[in-house]
Amino acid sequence: MQHKHIRMILLTFATGLMLTLSQERALAKSGPPDFVELSKQMKPTVVNIGTEKTIKTQRRQQRPFGGSPFGNDPFQEFFDRFFDDQLPQGYKQRSLGSGFVISEDGYILTNNHVIDGADDIKVKFDDGRELKGEIKGTDPKLDLALIKVNTKDKLKTAELGDSDAIEVGEWVMAIGNPFGLSETVTAGIVSAKGRVIGSGPYDDFIQTDASINPGNSGGPLFNARGEVIGINTAIVAGGQGIGFAIPINMAKSIIPQLRETGKVARGWLGVSIQPVTKELSQAFGLEDERGALVSEVTPESPAQKAGMKAGDVIIEFDGKAIREMTDLPRLVAATAAGKEVTVKVVREKKIETLTVVIDKLKDGEEASSPVETSRLGIAVSELTRELAAMYRIKETSGVIVTEVKLDGLGQKAGIQRGDVIREINGVQVATVADYEKALSSVKKGGALRILLRRGGSNRFVAIQPD
Repeated sequence: MQHKHIRMILLTFATGLMLTLSQERALAKSGPPDFVELSKQMKPTVVNIGTEKTIKTQRRQQRPFGGSPFGNDPFQEFFDRFFDDQLPQGYKQRSLGSGFVISEDGYILTNNHVIDGADDIKVKFDDGRELKGEIKGTDPKLDLALIKVNTKDKLKTAELGDSDAIEVGEWVMAIGNPFGLSETVTAGIVSAKGRVIGSGPYDDFIQTDASINPGNSGGPLFNARGEVIGINTAIVAGGQGIGFAIPINMAKSIIPQLRETGKVARGWLGVSIQPVTKELSQAFGLEDERGALVSEVTPESPAQKAGMKAGDVIIEFDGKAIREMTDLPRLVAATAAGKEVTVKVVREKKIETLTVVIDKLKDGEEASSPVETSRLGIAVSELTRELAAMYRIKETSGVIVTEVKLDGLGQKAGIQRGDVIREINGVQVATVADYEKALSSVKKGGALRILLRRGGSNRFVAIQPD
């Protein structure tokens, strides 16, 4: 009996201790961390990245004296020699960014736009050391780059956390070099997750109100435990307290490829998709507005070979639920070529399971394109508040142009990024579905009359699709 009584006391004590620890964890999660100690520990893992690249100037093309009927014009030759000698043939452009150490032997993660086109990279540490950086791999689609410094000393590394586990409202801390002010520490909370701001096909940003400014790019966003949960990447032009970071889980999946091959090989499904709006949900007889609606299947693609059709609504890919349209491109891109996956689609109000063998994404393709770009050479997206702020426009609804292909029909007609499409051939365009419907209704050889909103005023452009 006495032993039983002692066991009961110990059990009661242990239960009380567990409750106390649980309460402490909850308190630590809700209250602000010790930023003083956190910044001391994390600063040695953050670096200042300075780059230098040569911008070449073009030689003069104008001929003020015109051509000479006798061939060489002595006046023109004198003019060209005199003024070309005065013009510099190029100049050095310098810029600053941030990065953080991910391995003791000198690998550093940063943004691709920080080092893009750099002739020379200098990496400065918090102790004043400055080492030469070498580009080991880049991924422009995710705006990530891996660089390497050679050092005999073991470097202090930043621990990579789990960005999927972070919740809106959690405390975060950013360290970087905004405006060239090295080792700047700012703190705030996670304001939102899964933000799509139109920067690329795999948008999935963490939004934070921790101050992020030019020069913070490539720097780490830490959680309260000192783990990197994001790479600070973008800001809203003219905005205050709005910054965006790439989730670290997206980077972790490609770091091995950047290290081994210098580039990223992504999976390819071969479909064009669009959001499932309330109207489309009703039209297709769906129970809710989740999933990605297939608007087109690329011939000879993995999707076509698996039997996927336009009108299918993809609700699950490789065991992962597709709640928003933007979930699909990220999952497909992260899938290795040759892998066999199951895809669940809603077709004619019934759920069907397809088996797809993912292929390798080639240049010029998208894992699963969220917009139609082939006919007009433009990409469009549903207009969100974030996109409106990014492009500094007052409209908060409609369809906005997020990409214009070089020498495409759209560019030749004068369409620009940030244009809001209001009408096509007199039909109002409020959603991507409206845009797709308006394009599909134009017969081959027919003309398109597009009403755009740009800079607070309307303008028409005319396009003759192929």
